[in-house]
Amino acid sequence: MKRFAALLLAGATLLGGTLSGCTESASSATALAVDLGRTGTEFAVRLLQTGDEPGENVLFSPVCLLYALSMTANGADGDTLDQMEDTLNSSVSYLNNDLQTYRAALPQAGDCRLHLANSLWLADDDRLAVKPEFLEVCKTKYGAEVQAIPFDDSAPGKVNRWVEENTDGMIPEILDEISDTAVMYLLSAVAFDAEWQHKYFGTQPGVFTTETGETREAEMMYGHEELYLEDDSATGFLEPYADPRYAFAVLLPNEGVELDEYIASLDGGALYDLLNSPQEVTVQTAIPKFETAYSTELNDVLAEMGMPDAFDPLRADFSRMGSAETGLLYISRVLHETFLSVTPRGTRAGAASLLEMECGGIPPAPTKQVILDRPFVYMVLDREAGIPLFLGVLRDTQS
Repeated sequence: MKRFAALLLAGATLLGGTLSGCTESASSATALAVDLGRTGTEFAVRLLQTGDEPGENVLFSPVCLLYALSMTANGADGDTLDQMEDTLNSSVSYLNNDLQTYRAALPQAGDCRLHLANSLWLADDDRLAVKPEFLEVCKTKYGAEVQAIPFDDSAPGKVNRWVEENTDGMIPEILDEISDTAVMYLLSAVAFDAEWQHKYFGTQPGVFTTETGETREAEMMYGHEELYLEDDSATGFLEPYADPRYAFAVLLPNEGVELDEYIASLDGGALYDLLNSPQEVTVQTAIPKFETAYSTELNDVLAEMGMPDAFDPLRADFSRMGSAETGLLYISRVLHETFLSVTPRGTRAGAASLLEMECGGIPPAPTKQVILDRPFVYMVLDREAGIPLFLGVLRDTQS
């Protein structure tokens, strides 16, 4: 049985200390944490609301997509840039600085590991002329590796090896084939590995009930937590990892509240405030041991979120990225792959986002209780930044 534990709150605010030779003040670090946290949470909620698939387990990495989309937005202009900034809830200049600072401040060693990586893959031919200014921003602000390779049958293997290496093997493949009109790929990868602050001693048999009333045998991890979450429609808790900067967060809709109804009611600002102001109350908890993987193409989701021009070969404006002889540059595919495993030891999670650029072509109570024995929303949260690293819905323990 997991023992009672008091959360050891992080002693420093996000991004304090020395970053690339300069020292951020506590006030500027706090401002950055709030700004990036709210931006990331609002983006995460809209992504879940727009991209959720009723009846299915889904899992997104908002932070992975923020890096990939923000890097790409540096090549956009005009209405395309305006739409991308509206979708990302921030200007590209702010995102460049905030995401650079966030990545640079991540601990390089410790009990929990969060790895972020970015890369650009360019067609090694004469079709595309990439602007040096765009490449420089990707390198300096995003630490992006730049590779020029032949876009032939060997290219997917090279891209997939990079993804596999930067997700600790959790995402072995994201790209199956390369379009004849593809000229660039922009990739972001995330790997997270952390043990619980206080590990569970095994599991006990339990039952998980799906939305349709079907019951599943589940391995439940029982324990107690000290950080309780509650809004008008749900209860939940934060469970800290060994580095209390990170926590597993869950929100269980109240009896009588449909999960889809609860997701639709979420507000990014309100969720950010909820996650950052838990009640210090003892909570009896039970978490199912589970593993989930998810793969999706987000073209329609992101267009619905507010950036349709980026996917339109007749309207897209990526003139700040470069130019191609055969037509306008546009985003032909946004692929997103995720993996997450929750065990008595802790959590492993990986994600990769790939944006394919083409030219021309066709558009594409004092003591509370939260027992997770029915569908729920969950997150892996960077509490210092206030940003969800992963956000998912578990509707069935048998994926």
